[in-house]
Order: sequence, then structure tokens, then C-alpha cells
Amino acid sequence: MAINLQKGQRIDIGLHKVGVGLGWDPNMSTGFDFDLDASAFMLNANKKLPEEEFFVFYNNQKSPDGAVESSGDDTSGGNSDGGDDETLTIDLDRVDPRIEEILFTVTIHEAEQRRQNFGQVHNSYIRVYNAETNEEIAKYDLDEDFSIETAIEFGRLYKRNGAWRFEALGNGFKGGLQFLVDKYV
Repeated sequence: MAINLQKGQRIDIGLHKVGVGLGWDPNMSTGFDFDLDASAFMLNANKKLPEEEFFVFYNNQKSPDGAVESSGDDTSGGNSDGGDDETLTIDLDRVDPRIEEILFTVTIHEAEQRRQNFGQVHNSYIRVYNAETNEEIAKYDLDEDFSIETAIEFGRLYKRNGAWRFEALGNGFKGGLQFLVDKYV
């Protein structure tokens, strides 16, 4: 049975191959489709990317160590009916030894031009599942009201005493993908 996580809650993963699914329902009231983008920042002990290629997103769909892979870009939020819109698959056995944390984010593409924010996105969540069996391990429903934020740090996998754990974050920022890139490069 899956655990419903609260913001800040942490769990042990105990898996080798992990799937991270992100989902949302677009709001049609702005006149534009919502193009949300899932990304993974593979961070070292200094909370920085050891190399730019450890930033996995729609233009770099696989990390150089082969550990993290993106499903690609869903430009409308319409890829699923109640399921994951974008997924990231992680093989924890292949993670570069310099990596201490894998941060999962979602940003709104062209949010400023389209006058969009996460307060207009509904039913957004991150879920962690066993990538070999598809069994859901944990889910975090993002229910905060982000009325100006265009970038969200949803959750992270991190190493503690040699084992991988997951933490539900729910941290919102204004500035979109560029803000996050500047923060972690």
C-alpha cells in the first residue's frame, strides 16, 4: 500500500530502479495550454551539478552515467487521463558516485508570456514507484496555493548513510526553469 506523504515527510526507498511520475491537470481558462516540464537536477555534496549534463530535462533526456532518464516533454498536460504526464526513471545502482541528491522539479514553460502560475494548475502530484513492478511506493499531492510561483521543487532522492531516501518538498519559486538552473549550476 502506497504512503500518502505530507510536505517534509521522508521515507526509505529500498529499491534499485525507481520511477518518479509527475502529473497535473491543465487549467483551460488562460487561453493557452499549460506546458509543464519535469526535470531532475543531480547534485553533489555542495548542492551543485558536477557537470551540466547532470541536469536531465526535455533537451537532455539522459544523464551521462545513464542513471536518470526522462520520458520526454508533454507540452499540454494531456498525455494521460488521471495518470502521470511526465516520468523520470532512475537506476540507483548507476548513479555517479559524486551525486548525493536527485532533485525533481516542475516548471511552467513560457509562464510569464502566457501569464500562468502554479495556482492555475490542478491535481498536481509526484509519486515514487518501483520501476520494475510499477507498484506505487509513495505519493505527494501538491495542494499549496502557489499564486505567483512558476517553478516547484516537488521532491528529492538523497543518500543518507549509503541508502537512498525520498523527501516530499513542495518548495515554490518565481522565475521558472532559469531560476532553478542558476541556483544549481
